[in-house]
Amino acid sequence: MIKPLADRVLIQPKEAETKTAAGIYIPDTAKEKPQEGEVLAVGPGKKDEPMEVKKGDTVLYGKYAGTEVTVDDKKYLIVRQSDILAIL
Repeated sequence: MIKPLADRVLIQPKEAETKTAAGIYIPDTAKEKPQEGEVLAVGPGKKDEPMEVKKGDTVLYGKYAGTEVTVDDKKYLIVRQSDILAIL
């Protein structure tokens, strides 16, 4: 398992929508990058900045935030706590 360091957070992004509310299927080339995900692991934080998110939280993060990592054919995202916009 991946263990984030300092103020970083490991997120499993939510799957992109494959169908609109009206029932139209969205092709892979037109799907938007998800901005929502579940926190899987949290680093220990910094001395002057305690961690506010915890494992299991559903969060909203910036569209181009973090670094994508693939482990065992699963995609994860490692972001700094400051890149997280909100806890849902």
